[in-house]
Amino acid sequence: MDAPTQQEASSIGNEIGEITQLNAVQMGCGRSSGGGTTGRGSPAGRGDIPAETWEKVKNHPCYSEQAHHHYARMHVGVAPACNIQCNYCNRKYDCTNESRPGVVSERLTPEQAARKVMAVASTIPQMTVVGIAGPGDPLANPEKTFKTFELIHEVAPDLKLCLSTNGLALPDHIDTIKKINVDHVTITINMVDPEIGAKIYPWIFYKHKRYTGIQAAKILNDRQLQGVEMLAKLGILCKINSVMIPGINDQHLIEVNKAVKWRGAFLHNIVPLISSPEHGTVFGLRGQRGPTPGELKALQDSCEGEMHMMRHCRQCRADAVGLLGEDRRAEFTTEKIMQMDVKYDVESRKIYQSNIEEERSAKTIAERADLTKCADSDSDIKVLVAVATKGSGLINEHFGHAKEFQVYELSTGGVKFVGHRPVDVYCQGGYAEERNLGTIIRSINDCHAVFIAKIGGCPKAELIGAGVEPVDLYAYEPIDKSTSDWFEAYLDRVNSGAIKHIEHGDPAICRSTLISAA
Repeated sequence: MDAPTQQEASSIGNEIGEITQLNAVQMGCGRSSGGGTTGRGSPAGRGDIPAETWEKVKNHPCYSEQAHHHYARMHVGVAPACNIQCNYCNRKYDCTNESRPGVVSERLTPEQAARKVMAVASTIPQMTVVGIAGPGDPLANPEKTFKTFELIHEVAPDLKLCLSTNGLALPDHIDTIKKINVDHVTITINMVDPEIGAKIYPWIFYKHKRYTGIQAAKILNDRQLQGVEMLAKLGILCKINSVMIPGINDQHLIEVNKAVKWRGAFLHNIVPLISSPEHGTVFGLRGQRGPTPGELKALQDSCEGEMHMMRHCRQCRADAVGLLGEDRRAEFTTEKIMQMDVKYDVESRKIYQSNIEEERSAKTIAERADLTKCADSDSDIKVLVAVATKGSGLINEHFGHAKEFQVYELSTGGVKFVGHRPVDVYCQGGYAEERNLGTIIRSINDCHAVFIAKIGGCPKAELIGAGVEPVDLYAYEPIDKSTSDWFEAYLDRVNSGAIKHIEHGDPAICRSTLISAA
């Protein structure tokens, strides 16, 4: 399917109105840095977003890169059935060591889900969002999905409601989605060319009939794009997820980006294919590889422009609980929450979150001057750095305890978040897993430095030997300010001849980290 003509695009833009303007801001940010907006914008990170939309994204960890450092989300697994088959999906049940879409440990009734939401939100006051993302497709289970949302809204009216869908049934339920106050909808769109779609989707089930091949892909994509337009017209924020499958749709996703941008999508999230034989997926059994971090970044950079890219996605389980990259679901099993004395206090939650916002605002004001220090330099040097963090936008994790590293690109244009790298933990139970050290270093060896709160002598020496500078000078300090200060000093060292800038190559990611990362 081709992108709209200029006349069609203009018509779509006029109908969508204010929503299309939201693409001027990526996840609550508004400062230019190369392609797209990646800086901090106003002190609160609002940039030019209309007030109504800012309220929707400012504390949503998926729609705001800033917010994911501070706010938590949860998914409730109430929707087991699915109306399409994807070659990258196998909805395993009770697969507790895996972190990928479609996996849950417990399937809940709407009533169980509502109680679990109250229990989690009472325990985690920074939890602001509840989503339904499976383990099948929520709109293939409309009664369970909408009943769950209605119950949650009754008991926890301050929570944002999110829906993730493949989009096949989306146009049929737009009015209900609007009626029950779902303000965020994610659609997984992997193609706008049915011939490519036929390589990804074996079949769909639509209007009581199974379709296969190109016909199935065409029906699916027509419905998906129709859904994007309908959501935009209603002012419902729409995020597009796309799975990058090398050799199948990798370069084609540029066309997907154009198509969804014209129809008013708010954000595009390109995620790597997770594919291993043990998952039992068609792609896994065929040996279809996923992209390297370098390939993923290059594609995201190619798509970034007026419409911006989400780069902090963790490809969450359908029963995820906690901050992105954090796994707290074991604390809230059905058995445990039934024994909890749950007291949901909206006012205390508001106070807690207000304190977070005050802290965020103060931090951003303090950082703005520091983030412009390098602006007068005419250097074209760009480097990647890895950061070990537990959240709150701080360098606050020990190297040996890190389950992932957040990666930032530093340049004279500013500090730009580009993604995360899951790794196998180096220190476990007081003992170092030496076999993991090599894979950790290989996963970040395209970075010039790694920022950590603390690091032992052995890994420090190994990192230096691999050309990655371990930096613990900024322990427990803000990520943006610290990395900016380091980069300024790095440029000074290069310009003085103290060091020579050397480009680093694409890293390798250990397969096991993609299976077990939280």
